[in-house]
Amino acid sequence: MNIGEIAKRAGVSRSTVSYALSGKRPVSAATVRRINDVIAELGYRPNASARALAEGRTRTIGLVIPPASARLTDVQLSFVASVVEAAAAHDLDVLLSPSGGDHDRSFERIVTGRRVDGVILMEILLHDPRVERLTSTGLPFVTIGHVEDPRASWWVDVDYGGLISRCVRHLADLGHTDVVLINRSDELVASGYGPAVRATKAFLETAEERGLRAHDVCCADDPAAGLACFEQIRVELPEVTAAVTINEAALPGVQRALHRAGLDVPGDFSLTGVIADRLAEDFHPPLTAADVPAGQMAQLAVDLLLEQIGDPSATPRHALLAPSVTLRSSTGARRGR
Repeated sequence: MNIGEIAKRAGVSRSTVSYALSGKRPVSAATVRRINDVIAELGYRPNASARALAEGRTRTIGLVIPPASARLTDVQLSFVASVVEAAAAHDLDVLLSPSGGDHDRSFERIVTGRRVDGVILMEILLHDPRVERLTSTGLPFVTIGHVEDPRASWWVDVDYGGLISRCVRHLADLGHTDVVLINRSDELVASGYGPAVRATKAFLETAEERGLRAHDVCCADDPAAGLACFEQIRVELPEVTAAVTINEAALPGVQRALHRAGLDVPGDFSLTGVIADRLAEDFHPPLTAADVPAGQMAQLAVDLLLEQIGDPSATPRHALLAPSVTLRSSTGARRGR
């Protein structure tokens, strides 16, 4: 039994039945009673779509991910899986939509098509036109990362600036005087990608504060780039004895480059950064690092989005996570200290 059969028996259109169930448009009391009588007579049980219609919701949230042409990093994949799991706990579906590059139409369909009740938006730029577009529509959304002036939006982020500062101070305390930041790609940094920009600023400022000679290099998000980047550092910056990184995807290549160069970690070279715990533990030796808690971020994002959907007039809230830097075996005193 479906809405079409109910409409036929009640002598009304399918749209009238939909309006009567959803309350989106006024329907006369007599018509509503006639429709309800037919529903009761037929023992109609609305399916999930009909229940969502009656609630005025789709029971679906959108998750806007990086472009389909870009390979998602381990942490990004973990975040996507965690959002799906957190949404399922609320009996919600998740619609994935890429954005950026040639995918603007996909994002626009999410925004204007009312396919979803709200959106979680990944990979935020300091000045992000997608945030401005979502704000203009009134569609509830939460960002993973935050724009330069985030006061009017709902967001969840990791305090990259604060964590990178801690890493630099740790290296300074160990006697390192020449350090390098292995950042994300040139394209991401140039676009104003929040974590990369904030990491750079904190790295340079903290190094100056502690009297260190600091260098910042960009690296694409893959192992081959990590290997090439580290080999370039060894040639162009031979005085560097320690690195800080936020580029998890490049780590396997950095590992191979260290091995190829015959460098002992941490005897000859120290490495630290902001990296997911699982990846830090898999590094050899285990990496001194602050975690990127993808699961916690996903849960918070879903909770904030549901809060906003439930009360669109609520004051925007956010969560800035600052996990501790876990000391492992990849950092040690500078050579000759």
